[in-house]
Amino acid sequence: MVLVPVKAFARAKARLAPSLEPAQRASLARVMAEHVLAAATPLPVAVVCDDDDVARWAAGHGAMVLPEPGRGLDGAVETGVRRLADAGADEVLVVHADLPWAADLARLAGFEGVTLVPDRRQDGTNVACVPAHSWFRFSYGAGSFLRHQAETARLGLPLRIIREPALGADVDLPADIPMSLARWHMP
Repeated sequence: MVLVPVKAFARAKARLAPSLEPAQRASLARVMAEHVLAAATPLPVAVVCDDDDVARWAAGHGAMVLPEPGRGLDGAVETGVRRLADAGADEVLVVHADLPWAADLARLAGFEGVTLVPDRRQDGTNVACVPAHSWFRFSYGAGSFLRHQAETARLGLPLRIIREPALGADVDLPADIPMSLARWHMP
């Protein structure tokens, strides 16, 4: 099962504000999220969100919607993983919605432990595949890759790290916007 946390499109990618207008940031966030959902095929997808527009968008793309208002990213992901575990999932592949080069995400599933995919800076965690019933504690933000490794060790689970340029390329800064999406960068 794939879990994609999606922030309200209107509030997404605030760090791109110096280069993109609000409507451009919302469009870019939506395009990247649609790409991630497509890259999850053939796995079932759930979107955890705190926004009605995102919930309608996710349902329109065939995703299960897990509304989790007011929990923040860590709380929303942890609660989403638990809800999927309660629904019968054995493992959950948490994939962030700002990965414009994501492809064939199903290949990351099936490891008997935790799989982590860091961002290109080896600082953040773009993808984490965890056993659904492990009670893994997520801790996103700067330094999350090291914290997630420590959490894996705390739980005594095997760790697999996959460093892959396509999955390491998230969009946090204007320079991160791929040329193929440059039209969203135009004023």
